[in-house]
Amino acid sequence: SPLVTKINKSFTAADSPQLLYAVSTNLCRFGSKAAFLKKIIFSLLLFFFGYLVLGQVAADLNIVQTDTALSVTSIEDRTFLFVDSVGPRPIEQVAAGEFVPLRSFMALGYVPARLLGKRFYTRFTLKNNSAATRHYFYYPGKLYRKLQLYKIDSAGLPHPLETRGLRDGFIPIEVRAGTTVTFLLKSVFFKTNLNALRSVLIAPGHLETFKNRMYRSLDERKVVGILLSGMLMMMILATLLNFFITGKIEFLHNSVYSVCMFLLIFLTSYLGGYPGWLRGFFLSYLDLLLLIGGTIFYLAFTRNFLNTKELHPGLNKFLYIEAWVLGILMAMYTVLHVGFDLYTYEIIFENVLKIMALAAGVVYIYLSLRQKNKLMNYLAIGAAVQVFFFIISLVLNLSEIGSNSIYRSPFFYFELGVVFSIIFFLLGLFYKNRQQLTSRIQEQEAMKLEAEKQHFANQLSIYKVQQEERNRISADMHDDLGAGMTSIRLYSELAKSKSGEHILPEIEKISASADELINKMNAIIWSMSSHNDTLGNMVAYIRSYCIEYFENTGIQPNIVIPEKIPALVVNGIIRRNVFLVVKEALQNVVKHANATQVNIILGKEPNGFSLVIHDNGKGIDFNNIRQFSHGLKNMKKRMNDVEIEFAVENDNGTRIRLFRKTR
Repeated sequence: SPLVTKINKSFTAADSPQLLYAVSTNLCRFGSKAAFLKKIIFSLLLFFFGYLVLGQVAADLNIVQTDTALSVTSIEDRTFLFVDSVGPRPIEQVAAGEFVPLRSFMALGYVPARLLGKRFYTRFTLKNNSAATRHYFYYPGKLYRKLQLYKIDSAGLPHPLETRGLRDGFIPIEVRAGTTVTFLLKSVFFKTNLNALRSVLIAPGHLETFKNRMYRSLDERKVVGILLSGMLMMMILATLLNFFITGKIEFLHNSVYSVCMFLLIFLTSYLGGYPGWLRGFFLSYLDLLLLIGGTIFYLAFTRNFLNTKELHPGLNKFLYIEAWVLGILMAMYTVLHVGFDLYTYEIIFENVLKIMALAAGVVYIYLSLRQKNKLMNYLAIGAAVQVFFFIISLVLNLSEIGSNSIYRSPFFYFELGVVFSIIFFLLGLFYKNRQQLTSRIQEQEAMKLEAEKQHFANQLSIYKVQQEERNRISADMHDDLGAGMTSIRLYSELAKSKSGEHILPEIEKISASADELINKMNAIIWSMSSHNDTLGNMVAYIRSYCIEYFENTGIQPNIVIPEKIPALVVNGIIRRNVFLVVKEALQNVVKHANATQVNIILGKEPNGFSLVIHDNGKGIDFNNIRQFSHGLKNMKKRMNDVEIEFAVENDNGTRIRLFRKTR
């Protein structure tokens, strides 16, 4: 037994044939008579030889032969693990420590939360029997925050190697020809419950295939996420466009909220099973930061969009406090996440933060619905649907129900909540824009009406000034010119009476001219006076003139006037032109018609009034109108100027018709 122990310490299995021969030769020297002892010793030597050979085979089983690792090779059964759960130890001490098979740890199925902040060390040995250097990519699992690769020398000391692969999770390694190399990988996980330990060698030519199989396949959850991300991108562009057009800060706040939700949904869908650093950082911290940050900006958007500061002070104060509380809690979570290795407490803190956000959302919905404001109700209903789906997502997340079905995915219900909140926001935006458009139109109409009223007031002022001036002129004409013309007529009549039978024709002309001028001046004064601007006054004046004009002419006037004449305003211009046309028509009856009777009829028609002058004379000969006679032309022009229809026809005499529509 001491011999066997000494041999076991001094020799290796490679020396076993020579050892067996030397020992047997020396023992046989004791003599042939000791045959029995020889057999016993020989049996012991055979047993010892078998033990050495089996030990060598067991040692070889823990070495990965690169000849067999040509594509994708799982080496988890030949990989060993050491977890530094006490504290940061020197790497030399770790290398000499006691490692356990990786398979025994992987049987747990997950990395315990209490160990997520600790350092994990995995060790494996590769042997290259070929004549060429072998290159591989090593996949240690997911999701690692730090990775450092070491090479163990023959003395058992680790030497750091340049480690690439933290970004995508695949570490390049090489094994030179005819060498055996032991690698030691130091790693630290991200603080998330999706970590996993693996140990896989991948040949360079199969790396892309391995990646595609791992996280580039499109499943229904990724398709839904990408579609919703596209909707959010359109939302971002729409709100930014509204911000640049209107300059309203609420659209900028909504854009930031939409950007946060877009990144949250897009990164969740795009990263999928990605094992690199970005996915680990996203799942351990960035997703919560985007969720809480987006919520804070949504609260700011709500305050500005609803103008709660002026219209709903109580709700405004609640939203303001809620935003600050969420911001402070997120800052505390950041300190806990970065400064301490207390993942168990982080999970509790994160869930408490989400529950508080949901509770605040419920309070906001209650306060909003109490306001009975339609615009606020749109946002409140959207928030209610969002909270409902968030509760489903939180329950699924806390229960850790695992399934590939989209209907059991917590994030799917989170996405639905975001979509419904956006839909109701768009409905609210449409309602608000419609309200603003209606209000803007009403303001414009009010401004237009005010401008029209002002214009009418200005016109009325001008009209009053004009009427006052007309009244003054007519009064001056009546007082001054009328008195002067009357004096001329009296003096001419006095001269005629003193002349006896020899009346000078000049005096007769002066008297006739004075009479004519007095009549014309009276007509002008009548047309200029604003007191006469009515239809009844015009009809009475024309009737009086007709009766006086046909006196002593042998023509019988027949004037027909309605019993009730409407109180219509007829300004001086219309009255003067109508009177002059009537006067011209009566003169034509006296001078040219050879009539014995004339009918002057004022009639009310369905859409206006008409004035007809109809005599029983010889009628008008349109083919024999004197070349230099402008009576009819002037009459027609005067009526066109005041928008009155004028017509002349033969109807058992001459019939002149004036017609004006009433508005």
